[in-house]
Amino acid sequence: MSKHRSKRYKSAVALIDKSKPYSLSAAVETIKTFPAPKFDAAVTVSIHLGVDPRKSDQMVRGSVALPNGTGKNVRVAVFAQGDAAKAATEAGADFVGFEDLIAKVQGGFTDFDVAIATPDAMTEVRKIARVLGPRGLMPNPKTGTVTDDTAKAIKEVKAGRIDYKLDKNGNIAASVGKLSFTSEALHQNASAFIESVVRAKPATAKGNYMRSVTVSATMLPGLPLESAAYTKVVSA
Repeated sequence: MSKHRSKRYKSAVALIDKSKPYSLSAAVETIKTFPAPKFDAAVTVSIHLGVDPRKSDQMVRGSVALPNGTGKNVRVAVFAQGDAAKAATEAGADFVGFEDLIAKVQGGFTDFDVAIATPDAMTEVRKIARVLGPRGLMPNPKTGTVTDDTAKAIKEVKAGRIDYKLDKNGNIAASVGKLSFTSEALHQNASAFIESVVRAKPATAKGNYMRSVTVSATMLPGLPLESAAYTKVVSA
């Protein structure tokens, strides 16, 4: 263990049973016994998949509505005009615009968590793909962020829908709530996320799909889950 780990981290490690992997419910209960940081830490599920991220037919991405929300104030930017822009404003979008908003993003503005665009706006939005793409903000039909129904998309995102995408190392991670959530709420959110990734398995993926699953909280050690339990269905 690193000499630079905090006393809090080391105290948490001492509470971990290293003899076997945890069930999801046991992992959540254990994390909630850890000495918590002074802020409301995010709880994250990290999954290492047995796919080749270099192959386009093995890309894993999607979105899922967490039943208990994320505990985070999600800032939404919407690229739209006319009625769709009006609906977005009424639905609570934080930033709404078209050419003006695109120009702002070209100037470096990315102070939002999710970007939504109408299909007819995408021709112009693609011009800022170099800004949005590396930050995971590019609207995509597969995640429901390219749509004419901007109001519905905004409500879903703010209510707890999260997007996920495989990284270059074959990993997917998502925040599924806060430490202040009840154990049941965290379990439900984590299950929903893991189940969604299981359903997103590419047809071309061979062998062991779920290589490892880990649950952790910010500045605290992670707990390995019984990844074999997620081959077909998510269990407790």
